[in-house]
Amino acid sequence: MYQYNIDIELVKELEAKAVKIRKDLLNFIYRIGMGHLGGELSCVDVAVALYYKYMNYDPANPAWEGRDRFVLSKGHCSETFYTIYQDLGMYTMDYMVEHFETLDTYKFGMHSNRLKVDAIEVSAGSLGHGLPISVGMALGARMQKKNWRTFVLVGDGELNEGTNWEALMAAGHHKLGNLACIIDKNGLQMTGHTKDVIDIDPLDKKLEAFGWDAVSIDGNDMYAVCEAFQNLPPAEPLARKRPIAIIANTVKGKGVDFMEDVATWHGGGIAKEQLGQALASVEKNRRAR
Repeated sequence: MYQYNIDIELVKELEAKAVKIRKDLLNFIYRIGMGHLGGELSCVDVAVALYYKYMNYDPANPAWEGRDRFVLSKGHCSETFYTIYQDLGMYTMDYMVEHFETLDTYKFGMHSNRLKVDAIEVSAGSLGHGLPISVGMALGARMQKKNWRTFVLVGDGELNEGTNWEALMAAGHHKLGNLACIIDKNGLQMTGHTKDVIDIDPLDKKLEAFGWDAVSIDGNDMYAVCEAFQNLPPAEPLARKRPIAIIANTVKGKGVDFMEDVATWHGGGIAKEQLGQALASVEKNRRAR
């Protein structure tokens, strides 16, 4: 991979944005009464780095043909991305709350729906489908000779699904260097620690055996996240290169002390008396550089 110096001022700017997104997300989940805060908080840093710096994307024109494609495979964490969309000016928070899981005016749901929200590339529901679809997108870019990259975010618990391994094998076989898979490896899933449900380690060695280049980072350290994205080689559709996996080691519930590494925060809402404590915790845990 290429090596670059990372602009520390950019890192600080993105870290401040991640604090805002975490606070907005907590307020959003409180207002709609449902969510998956553990996994939504763990992937904030990666999501912020992508949408505010490293992904070619125009929020004013989400259908722009030259955009990079982003697929959220761990679709139960859609609220993180809705929160980013409202911060980018695509929607207001009030609008999203008003149109969340409503009978007649539904637009935003627990799982994202591309027919309802222009920013969504792929509808999400059952786990294990986002990566196979992303492989198809990357192949499509090659066939069309288009230079956009496909990013896909999967959960570590989601890797229990066999369709992911078929997709990993196919991407490695076709040498889809224009595909980047980010694994939000927060170590927990709904029923407990991932290593106790189905152990996926050593994940880097398995990915490499399937024909991928793999890098492991602290996915909640914005400097490390920026370094991983900035080191990505150009997305040249006709060049046959190994696809890239970024193993983002994260903490479920990151930023909120009483949620961190607690499996029960996989799903559910947040009570009014917990909201203030959670917001204060995010502020307290703001990184100083």
